[in-house]
Amino acid sequence: MAMQKDRTDANSGLKEKVVALNRVSKTVKGGRVMKFTALVVVGDGNGKVGYGLGKAAEVPEAIRKGIEDAKKNMVVIPRKGTTIQHEVLGNFGAASVLLKPAAPGTGTIAGGPVRAVMEAAGITDIRTKSLRSNRPINVVSATMAGLRQLKTPEQIAKLRGKSVGEVLKA
Repeated sequence: MAMQKDRTDANSGLKEKVVALNRVSKTVKGGRVMKFTALVVVGDGNGKVGYGLGKAAEVPEAIRKGIEDAKKNMVVIPRKGTTIQHEVLGNFGAASVLLKPAAPGTGTIAGGPVRAVMEAAGITDIRTKSLRSNRPINVVSATMAGLRQLKTPEQIAKLRGKSVGEVLKA
């Protein structure tokens, strides 16, 4: 059951988005025990984003746990204006996500889970393609893996032992 729900935390200014809610059940002697998992993406809309998975007997508690987990796992994404620095392919499990920079005004061309991550990170111009698996947890993890691979021209220049100008020409 995939759904998206927007919330903004008034205290910290973070955007919270519930990407997926899932109900699972375990059969025990007395019957079925229902539990819920919530996949949540949290971001400040300015290059900082994280995701978390919360599990509990009730939906609001699962969402709260997911938000706490997401806040613990936040990373800073190097951006170039409203898009990303360069093309990248993120992989996690069976999921692969291709992220391509786009010209200003293009908008966010992305599917559900990838769109949630991009909106939370504040990336408004990007083209993406989700390849292989379409399970929300794997797609979000692959998107985050791709975003973690991004490097600024300064970082690349330092790795290659060149100036920023030489790297940008090549």
